[in-house]
Amino acid sequence: MIGQRVEIWKKEEYSYADAYDFIPLVVSYIHEDKKIRPAMLVVPGGAYRYASPSEGDVVARWFYKAGYNVFVLAYTVNYLEEPLDRLPLNDISRAVRIIRKHAEACRIDPNKIVVCGFSAGGHLCASLCVHYKDVKDCRTEYDEVSNRPDAAILAYPVITSKGYTDSESFRALLGEEPDEEELRYMTLEDYVTEDTPPCFIWQTAPDATVPVEHSYFFAEACRKVGVRYAHHVFSDGVHGMSIANEDWLEGKNRDPYTLEQLVKLAAAIKEGKTKYPAEKGEEILEERGISKPKSEKWTPEVKEHLRRVLDEVGMWPEMGVRWLDRILEEEK
Repeated sequence: MIGQRVEIWKKEEYSYADAYDFIPLVVSYIHEDKKIRPAMLVVPGGAYRYASPSEGDVVARWFYKAGYNVFVLAYTVNYLEEPLDRLPLNDISRAVRIIRKHAEACRIDPNKIVVCGFSAGGHLCASLCVHYKDVKDCRTEYDEVSNRPDAAILAYPVITSKGYTDSESFRALLGEEPDEEELRYMTLEDYVTEDTPPCFIWQTAPDATVPVEHSYFFAEACRKVGVRYAHHVFSDGVHGMSIANEDWLEGKNRDPYTLEQLVKLAAAIKEGKTKYPAEKGEEILEERGISKPKSEKWTPEVKEHLRRVLDEVGMWPEMGVRWLDRILEEEK
């Protein structure tokens, strides 16, 4: 079934100051046949400020067609100024546990659950890969279920704070003056161990938003401790290329369910429930293209260049699936 929404927390289990009745959720893309399939949990990026629609639905549909039963996670984000701390990590941990606990009902192999994150979503997936043992669940029925992914795809991921302490992602997580211990905890290459799941990492060399060094740091950490990994750096492209196909380039399949928290936040602001002026609510909706379409991101020349780049970068999903097919069988 495509489009089924499941909130991952009960109301009494979840609290975030800027949530305003939003509860993190997953949206499913499950085949109707009885075949047991691997699962893919897609985690959009957005600097932990929002969960990008361009890295949700369009990605899920590609992996659905590739044979996966897919889920997209709309996790807690910090659009304004309330630090997230470990809330997103708790969200993705609970999501993996839910998928594994209900594997039989979802016709999923519980030993083939992959997380696939983009940019800050890549940081969140990698955080679970290295810190899964630390994350306890408030409900016994889930805490006794493993939250360790069987593999991960990390697409142009945020990884390190070393030299990048001013990163928007780290500010959203930890605030303007982060605690040094927490900042170190979110610097993920330092926590890779032999128990870290296999990782498929990719990025474009000219990425001006998340420098390519992030991917190199994590790949090198995997190499040093013997974690199985693939690392691909494409020669051209921009940050945020998502599934890197024509649908992505033309803005197709961008269901905005990943922006639900922002919709509820904007409504609360307009209704006078926050310290912000009412016009801030509409500003949020316009910034994210919710209340009206956003203007074209690229000039015609840049867009045509990116169309040519798709021939190279667009290879990553097929490469990833082939790598996962082998790795998931060998790791069982």
